[in-house]
Amino acid sequence: MKIRSTKDIGALGEDIAVRHLKKLKYKIIARNYLTKRGEVDIIAKDGDTIAFIEVKSRKSGTKVNPLYSVNIRKQKQICKAAQDYIVRKKIKDTMFRFDVLTVMHGGGEPEILLIRDAFEFRGLDG
Repeated sequence: MKIRSTKDIGALGEDIAVRHLKKLKYKIIARNYLTKRGEVDIIAKDGDTIAFIEVKSRKSGTKVNPLYSVNIRKQKQICKAAQDYIVRKKIKDTMFRFDVLTVMHGGGEPEILLIRDAFEFRGLDG
């Protein structure tokens, strides 16, 4: 895939993320889960835990670490979408967590960093 836009970088990053997660034995449940309250890039099972995963991709050499774009506002959006998913699927007695996976694209193999439990559930007021 020729990278032309930030949308291309994001789509490629999510494809790379899914392959990486599968190698780690995650079971992918959903991609780009969208509600009116927010979006989760990937929802997956890691053992008995449901992981809501935000994927951030950048070109190598970018001065700002992609982790910085998962700010409090973004975390709240992810939490709202996760809450909608949990309610809609009537999930009970299941552990869940929020992971962030970064992909740095450049020449050669991409650099992948998975941070499990990257942030906690944020209050949904405001």
